[in-house]
Amino acid sequence: MTGPRVVTLGCRLNAFESEYMREIGQGAGMADAIIVNTCAVTREAERQARQTIRSLRRDNPRARIIVTGCAAQLNPQVFAAMPEVDRVLGNAEKLDRTLLADDSAKVRVADIMAVKETAPHLIRGFEGRARAFVEVQQGCDHRCTFCIIPFARGPNRAVSPETIIRQVRRLVEGGYKEVVLTGVDICSYGKDMPGGPGLGRLARKILAEAPDLQRLRLSTLDPAAIDDDLYRLFAEEERLMPHLHLSLQAMDDTILKRMKRRHTAAQARAGVARARRARPDAAFGADLIAGFPTETEEMFANTLAALGDLGLAFVHVFPYSPRPGTPAARMPQVPPATRKARAA
Repeated sequence: MTGPRVVTLGCRLNAFESEYMREIGQGAGMADAIIVNTCAVTREAERQARQTIRSLRRDNPRARIIVTGCAAQLNPQVFAAMPEVDRVLGNAEKLDRTLLADDSAKVRVADIMAVKETAPHLIRGFEGRARAFVEVQQGCDHRCTFCIIPFARGPNRAVSPETIIRQVRRLVEGGYKEVVLTGVDICSYGKDMPGGPGLGRLARKILAEAPDLQRLRLSTLDPAAIDDDLYRLFAEEERLMPHLHLSLQAMDDTILKRMKRRHTAAQARAGVARARRARPDAAFGADLIAGFPTETEEMFANTLAALGDLGLAFVHVFPYSPRPGTPAARMPQVPPATRKARAA
């Protein structure tokens, strides 16, 4: 069976959802379709999405181009107005087998904030990838002042442990040796469930019930919300990879407060030290924003110094990008040239 071509922009969660769309589109009369799964984490990501769509149309004049993902959820009419685009689907609609193949409406984008459940999506594998991603939760209940993603993904909602384990087993049976747990805010896993199992307990259960899984990896973690179970598992279980990627964003307390982050610089340092004691071979990465509104040279220097203090092995750096509709976009802005220089 031939399915649609899926072009994935952005995060690992998008990668997981793209595979699901590829699978449910098989045999649904979508062989001529190209699905563009967009990202909206920065304005640049949206610009790249539009550029990708135009390029795809030039190279594929007869294809049906369907645009979905976070940028489409936030600004459906912008994409619907592009002459290259045939259909626009929201983040909930793109995972509905019936709606994905239904051409009766050009735009189908519902209120994502009203979505309360995350349907189980079991996939067989990932085209062209050696490691597999598994969605454990969707959405985010926090409101960092720079971030638009909660309004593209909706509220925090977890996938059941039983569904996650079935998915991991299916991937292992298909030959995958490494699985990455992914979501929008995986440290909030289980907060919407009775008893709140937490990410540490989930990871322990996966490793116990999928004994043939060789490596389990975690996507980005909130340093304010790593639970005690996860620290213990990090020390005890060699199959949990000794690499933690942290959503630090900054290491100056004034900027962290203005970002409405839940950790201080000292708490982030303490978390890294605790993980390193648990696993001396641990490596750490971090997401960082350079040139956040009101950031002075001294504040930037505090973040820069922390790169060495924490011994970070990898950093994913964004020059701050103002997003309309976010509180940070209304704050006094750092000049674009300064943002770019600080990111560099």
